Amino acid sequence: MNSSNRRQGGSTTALKAFRALEAVAGSREKVTARYVGEQLGIDKVSAYRMLVTLEQAGYVTRDEASKKYGLSYKVISLSRNLLAENEVSRMVQDFMREVSAETLETLHYSVLDGFEAVLVYRVKGTQLVNVDFQIGDRSPLHCTAIGKAMLAYQDQDFFRRFMETEPQPRTAETLTDPDELHAELERIRARGFAIDDKEFAENLRCVAVPVFGAGGHVTSGLAISGPDSRFSRSYLMKLKDPMLRAAEELSRRFGGID
Repeated sequence: MNSSNRRQGGSTTALKAFRALEAVAGSREKVTARYVGEQLGIDKVSAYRMLVTLEQAGYVTRDEASKKYGLSYKVISLSRNLLAENEVSRMVQDFMREVSAETLETLHYSVLDGFEAVLVYRVKGTQLVNVDFQIGDRSPLHCTAIGKAMLAYQDQDFFRRFMETEPQPRTAETLTDPDELHAELERIRARGFAIDDKEFAENLRCVAVPVFGAGGHVTSGLAISGPDSRFSRSYLMKLKDPMLRAAEELSRRFGGID
């Protein structure tokens, strides 16, 4: 246990167990103990013990034939209250439906969670060719439109701590230099929206707008993503207008603006 964990009363073992759960959740396929060990930087035996504990707690299941592990449906119970239908979620999704009806595109609403954006609501559009992000998907802050839209409105201490995580490039267009990224965030604040022009994936473009909460803080936002074959930069400029209107009204409802 390091000094930081001792000061905060944390448990290194418990933290590794959660990291093991994240490793299982991060794969679309069932995984082996060896895979989890590689993800956590621990030996296979230690990873196996973590997985056995998670299995006993009911959060992962083990396929006896392949000896691989996957998530159990018990994980859903952890988030049911967080994502439960309530007045706020209905209001957010109503605005999303309005924008989707106007643009015909799929709308995503994400929230800030640590140094990542987490997709919590989705309203599907009618376009046949779109990007199929799923509820619960997590994305980096520095190379996605929604991530940058939220990162732009955090304080300097948050930005400094985020850069200390050494954000990695996803494509040749990804900004990882602190000065370049800082300049990009200034442009986002000036114009009120963010664009991902093939920064997260080679064939993907996105546009996102921040939603202001109480006290003017930004911890959520709206985004539309699509393939570059259909999403030109000029098309992103058209999409931003109804998104900005929806975000402004949501921000007003949340007490973020007058």
